[in-house]
Amino acid sequence: MASPDLTLDSLSAQFPLTWPIPTPLRNPDLLTPKDIHREEDLLRNASSFRLWWTTIAAVRDSVVAEQKAAPASSLPTPLTSLIGPLSTPAARLGLQKLTYLYESALTHFPSSFKLWKAYLQMRCLYVFGRGSKPKRAGGRNKWADMKVLMEEEEFEFEQYQSGLDPVVGWSEWKALIAVFERALMWLPTMPRIWLLYVNLFTHPQCPAPIQYTHARRTFDRALRTLPPSLHARIWPRYLLWAELKGGMTTVVIYRRFLAIDPSLTERYVSLLLHGKSGSELEEVGSDDEEPGVKTQFQLLRTRGAQNEVEPRPLEAAKLLLSLARKAARGEYTSPEGKSPYQLLGEWLDVCERFADEVGLEPEVADAERAAAKASKDKLAKNDAERSGKEQDGGPPSSALGGPLIRFAGLPTSATPPSRPYDKDEDPANPSLLDVGRIVKEDGLAIYKDQAGRLWSGLATYWTKRGEFDRAQATFEEGIATVLTIRDFTQIFDAYAEFSESVVSALMDSLADPEEDEDEGALADTEKELDERMRKLEELMDRRPFLVNDVLIRRNPNDVQEWEKRVALWGDDDDKVAETYTQAMETINPRKATPNYHNIFVNFAKFYEQGGVTGTAVPDLDSARRVFEKGTKTPFRTVEELAEVWCEWAEMEIRNENYDEGIRVMQRATAIPKNTKISYHDQSLPVQARLFKSLKLWSYYVDLEESIGTVETTKRVYDQMLELRIANAQIIVNYAAFLEENKYFEESFKAYERGVEVFTYPISFEIWNSYLSKFVKRYGGTKLERARDLFEQALEKCPEKFCKPIFFMYAQLEEEHGLSKRAMKIYERASEVVADADKFEIFTVYIAKATENFGLPATRPIYERALEVLPNRQAAQMCLRFAALERKLGEIDRARAIYAHASQFCDPRVEPRFWTGWNSFEIETGSEDTFREMLRIKRSVQAQFNTAASYLVAKTENTKQGTNEQDTASGPPLDAMAAAERATLDKPKGPSFVPAKQSLANAPAVADDEPSAPATNADEIQIDDEF
Repeated sequence: MASPDLTLDSLSAQFPLTWPIPTPLRNPDLLTPKDIHREEDLLRNASSFRLWWTTIAAVRDSVVAEQKAAPASSLPTPLTSLIGPLSTPAARLGLQKLTYLYESALTHFPSSFKLWKAYLQMRCLYVFGRGSKPKRAGGRNKWADMKVLMEEEEFEFEQYQSGLDPVVGWSEWKALIAVFERALMWLPTMPRIWLLYVNLFTHPQCPAPIQYTHARRTFDRALRTLPPSLHARIWPRYLLWAELKGGMTTVVIYRRFLAIDPSLTERYVSLLLHGKSGSELEEVGSDDEEPGVKTQFQLLRTRGAQNEVEPRPLEAAKLLLSLARKAARGEYTSPEGKSPYQLLGEWLDVCERFADEVGLEPEVADAERAAAKASKDKLAKNDAERSGKEQDGGPPSSALGGPLIRFAGLPTSATPPSRPYDKDEDPANPSLLDVGRIVKEDGLAIYKDQAGRLWSGLATYWTKRGEFDRAQATFEEGIATVLTIRDFTQIFDAYAEFSESVVSALMDSLADPEEDEDEGALADTEKELDERMRKLEELMDRRPFLVNDVLIRRNPNDVQEWEKRVALWGDDDDKVAETYTQAMETINPRKATPNYHNIFVNFAKFYEQGGVTGTAVPDLDSARRVFEKGTKTPFRTVEELAEVWCEWAEMEIRNENYDEGIRVMQRATAIPKNTKISYHDQSLPVQARLFKSLKLWSYYVDLEESIGTVETTKRVYDQMLELRIANAQIIVNYAAFLEENKYFEESFKAYERGVEVFTYPISFEIWNSYLSKFVKRYGGTKLERARDLFEQALEKCPEKFCKPIFFMYAQLEEEHGLSKRAMKIYERASEVVADADKFEIFTVYIAKATENFGLPATRPIYERALEVLPNRQAAQMCLRFAALERKLGEIDRARAIYAHASQFCDPRVEPRFWTGWNSFEIETGSEDTFREMLRIKRSVQAQFNTAASYLVAKTENTKQGTNEQDTASGPPLDAMAAAERATLDKPKGPSFVPAKQSLANAPAVADDEPSAPATNADEIQIDDEF
């Protein structure tokens, strides 16, 4: 065989090795003397499956060992690659031996699945070559959907090494197919045998005669033979084989599968558009983790690249449209997790990419729409006529075309509802799609939040078809209908890009004209270019108006956006007036944003000022008509209606129509018969509640004060008081107005009416103003009346508002009455006012008592203050009391006061008190009194020496900036303090003995150094500062 005269025919002549079936009679090399004993055992026990199986296993192991021990093939490398696994004599002999044994065993056990499977796998090994599968984690999911099964099947594609050449070994391939056919004759319902069989057709070296028709018929036979429950094991391999073959084979087979399971429609669409599945498209340009699997699958696809599916955009578009509609109805769930809108978006992408192949001609689409509309109108008319006849002639009859009537049993529909046939969803129908209608009905009508993408896609579709006018009209329609800035921006940017591209194309055509183009065509191009550029400039100038249109469409009741639109028109008076008119007609007053009244006010000012620039003649009549319309508008709040009336009157005043302004306010404040209407009753219109608007009455009374008479102004104030809408400020203003006009008594009556209406705390301000004005007016001439007023004011006055009134009352008595009465007033005040104000009251009380009756008369006041005041204020009062007693020479009384106040004063918080007492003892006391003061100080400090009080003391010292310093290390304050220090430093008798060290063992201390105090670990540390 190694001779150079080997030819293809000589190599092919060696095959088939397995047909006719090898026997010892035809091939004596199959048996050796050692095998005679085995053959005799098999003849004696031919019905023993175990003996046959162990014999086959032993022979298989010996064949493998012989092949490994045999020398390499003597054929050249190219010839070796052609024969593959049968390139050595040992391999060919081993195949025949195993075939002889398997065939002999199958003669006795023709229905054994175990034997057939092992036999077929052995035959495939010698023909296909050694195969390898990528490793996977976990087992296969038996109940997975078809998408997962397809992915697993792709992943498990086998990669073969050195298979038998289909030309050289064609007869051996045919013999292998014959064996599969025999096995299926005995075991037709075994899916594993079918899978082994069909695996042959996806082998890289599968012979061409059996790759197509025979393979397709074999797959069909498998589906017909196996029960439907096992079809899921055949379809993945069938579909992958179809993808490898491409062409109409893929289309036909996928159509068959989608008729029973539409879950792979998206994969089929990807094949129709790109010739590749969706998973392959995602893997393009990416690094795969299993390069072997990926390389094998790509190799098979590359082999069949010339047979890839030609793009079929119309069928793909119809399938996607059908999926999008079913998903929107809830009848389909995408295996890829895509939403109905994403499916519709993919459909729109297909329409944009293949605009000419998918869409109808514009004229045909318009004609179909007109016909459909006419048919719909006719049906509606017939239904209306039929319903009219039924109403006139009684119940409908089923014989006349009406619905069937069920007289017994549960109500059921005579004709179950079925969705009518739609050619747009039938991929077999060659009719093109009306893309514009579908986008509007299935896209814009449902996915309103994605209007920008849909309008832009539809315009792009028209652009790809060369219908630039329709594309421009689509952009304009989209801009005029979107409701969000995001959608507007998307459409506007696409519109601007489209316009710029058209202008650029026209400019390029002018810059490089064709040779056969005449001057007339160039002139038309220049004219079109000018028109396009003009439209582009207008588009850019219109952008602010278009944005404003979007915001107004989103909320037509947005007052601020209408005002912005007025500002956009600038000096165009006609457009401004038109905008104001449109705003008043469009805005719903009950849903308007705040300040809706500004529309009427600004519109009226527009007429009043003679337009925006003021060059026109002022038109007050038009302004009055605008205000009149505003006063009849049902605003959300009364305040807005009041603003309109006030602005109307203000306009009349600005134009010096004073009487007209008064009449306007009289109309606005007209009081109805029923005045018991609640101002906050939202069920009533604002016009019915307007007469209780404080804002309106305040403006009216200001207007009367400015240009009216005293009587008319008083009348307005009185009406406000009768309606009980006046506040405290109105009362004060009314009284001040009367006082300015010398109506003093009426002014006081106004105050009295105010204090009758209002209670504290509001009436406090009225009483305060009333009493001060009364005292200022009459002084002491009407003292009894003044006293009655003060008593009335204090009768129900809360304690926190009493202090100013008591001060005014006492001042009145001091200036015009008796001092004793003034003292009694101060005494009453000290009992009534709030605790926070008592210190101030006592301070003034003591000062006035000192001034009127001398220092001794203040002692009872001080004593009462010490009983009433809080601790800290009592300490301050004690300092003043002690100072008083010292002035009077009562040193002992002063010392007793200091001792009494010490219980309130923590030395760390009130150092000023202890400093004052210290100075007092130094100046007036003795050594005993000084020691007593120090003892009291230590006692008080021990009393306050707790963790909480220490923290409080520290905080207070930080705030006051009076942190105490250690006076032991500082110089003595004076001679008395130095003497006390010396006395304390002297060692005493055994009055106190430290726990750790005695006085006898104390170390000597130098005379010039201060002696260190003895320490005791158990001692309580108390400061001895003074």
